[in-house]
Amino acid sequence: MSETDTESLIGDEARAAIGSELGRAVGTVVQKEFQRWAAAVGDRNPLYFDEDYARANGYRDVVMPPMYLAHVTGGVVDLDELRADGIPIRSGGSGSVQLPRCPRRMAGGDDITFLEPVYAGDVITSVRSLAGLEQKSGRSGDFVLMHFRTTYTRDDGVLVAEAASSLIARPANS
Repeated sequence: MSETDTESLIGDEARAAIGSELGRAVGTVVQKEFQRWAAAVGDRNPLYFDEDYARANGYRDVVMPPMYLAHVTGGVVDLDELRADGIPIRSGGSGSVQLPRCPRRMAGGDDITFLEPVYAGDVITSVRSLAGLEQKSGRSGDFVLMHFRTTYTRDDGVLVAEAASSLIARPANS
């Protein structure tokens, strides 16, 4: 793929956004909410439900299931605030990266590293930034692979997790 082709789906405005913060959100961990989530996904790990068990295993209390972390800082979005592909229109998401030739977005994957346990009452701040953009070519044509980095920090300044994620942005006709 030539440099001209590379620039055809990724414009200057999108390139300029690489490295910038796209969104920041704060949320408080609520025990009953993470327990309901764990039960709903069928994860009855006693670390999430039984204080005595959690303490016997070195924790100060029941711990939040790690995969619940993104829900702590996720907001509530009304249906009329979603694009046709389900991604919120609001700024801070992948929709704030301007790729006008690639309006369709879909999940590409997540790689999350959990560093510290999280407990009820912890206040978590997530910060999402655009880590990179790459034009690729696949069986159904060209697309842009969008790379993001999200950090999750507790209110005492301790980094509890970090995520590298990607989205695929496709032209409307592919």
